[in-house]
Amino acid sequence: MADTYDLIVLGSGPGGYVAAIRGAQLGMKVAIVERERLGGICLNWGCIPTKALLRSSEIYHYMQNAEAYGLSADNVSFDLAKVVERSRKVSGQLNAGVKGLMKKNKITVVEGFGAITGKGKLSVKQGDKTTELEAKNIIIATGARARDLPFAKADGERIRTYRHAMVPPAMPTKLLVIGSGAIGVEFASFYNDMGAEVTIVEMVDRIMPVEDAEVSDFMLKALTKQGITIQTGAGVEKLETGANGVTATIKGKDGKSTTGEYSHVIVAIGIISNIENIGLETVGVKSERGAILIDAYGRTNVPGIWAIGDVAGAPWLAHKASHEGVTAVEAIAQENGNKDVHPHPMDKGNIPGCTYARPQVASVGMTEARAKEAGHALKVGKFPFIGNGKAIALGEAEGFIKTIFDAKTGELLGAHMVGAEVTELIQGYVVARQLETTETELMQTVFAHPTLSEMMHESVLAAYGRAIHY
Repeated sequence: MADTYDLIVLGSGPGGYVAAIRGAQLGMKVAIVERERLGGICLNWGCIPTKALLRSSEIYHYMQNAEAYGLSADNVSFDLAKVVERSRKVSGQLNAGVKGLMKKNKITVVEGFGAITGKGKLSVKQGDKTTELEAKNIIIATGARARDLPFAKADGERIRTYRHAMVPPAMPTKLLVIGSGAIGVEFASFYNDMGAEVTIVEMVDRIMPVEDAEVSDFMLKALTKQGITIQTGAGVEKLETGANGVTATIKGKDGKSTTGEYSHVIVAIGIISNIENIGLETVGVKSERGAILIDAYGRTNVPGIWAIGDVAGAPWLAHKASHEGVTAVEAIAQENGNKDVHPHPMDKGNIPGCTYARPQVASVGMTEARAKEAGHALKVGKFPFIGNGKAIALGEAEGFIKTIFDAKTGELLGAHMVGAEVTELIQGYVVARQLETTETELMQTVFAHPTLSEMMHESVLAAYGRAIHY
């Protein structure tokens, strides 16, 4: 006899567990299925523990540069095992928090590997035990995993993915990072600040290619100044592991191949959605290019089956998954006759992206190049950190904030930042875009002084030739 629910959520990452909670809030009887640890990759092996590592490297950097603040710190060192232990404790604390939320919201947690076996049916296997579940609606939130190089799969020893890189048994001495997206740059920043010799290889002609070109250029200079070697327009052709390291063959932008010796390699070339072996074929759920096809509310082509988060395609971000989870559950509730919920389709142009390297990068909306390609006449403003009193007082005077407006309508098309704490600042522009704010409202907004956020105001003013402090 199957256990019956109103909603089953397959996967407990930031999309899945949020969807489960929202379902419970709306009066649904909910079960969530997880094969590993509640919280998924983000909480246990991604977003959160990496930020704990980066915080340690940031503090270590400040300790090494204490004299710049009139302080002294002699014989500064670190214990890698304790750095990693702190990161794991942070993850463990949040995992326990999700467990508490499941209990609080009376959500049934079913441990094991789940697969759809028919319309409204899901089977969960854990060792020798099989649990059968039934529900009118099933949300697939199985996330994604790191993509391997086809010619050199990660072994966890010399060739690592983000998961291995978070729990290193020893510090790399000479590290090769393949890929310069957020994951690659964050690990490059962490290990460089902790003393490793780091090289980044990126296939396209600039690092962080999804960001605005000016941000990419700034990051190239900033990371190079910190001692990181960066090769763009280059590709890794071969990796050969040995007892003492890895020999990498890299083809440069000039077409010539060279070899180099590294103690370790981190592969950060993207992710693959977890769509295999979960029963999609059984019920005919459609996918394309490795992602489940959904509408703006998370519906698949099969009634009663929904998908959210990484498994449903880009952008592969935890906050996107959480929002999709709420949207899907509210759409389910609406279908069930709840007249008090009003789900809205997600505007992916309003999803912020953040990179927690040193310096940080954050953005939302169109890049300047993309806005021009879309046919907009532009007003572009840029304000540097060196013009901000709080940034100078913090000793963080490198970076800038850039805003892009439609010259005819005043619509805020995009915002791009690089510098200290910009991952916190970006939300101001996200709210502005969500509210369809124009330059007029932003100019009339009062920003507290002294704050880094004043640079947001100045950037808007700069777009219209009115910047005060630079």
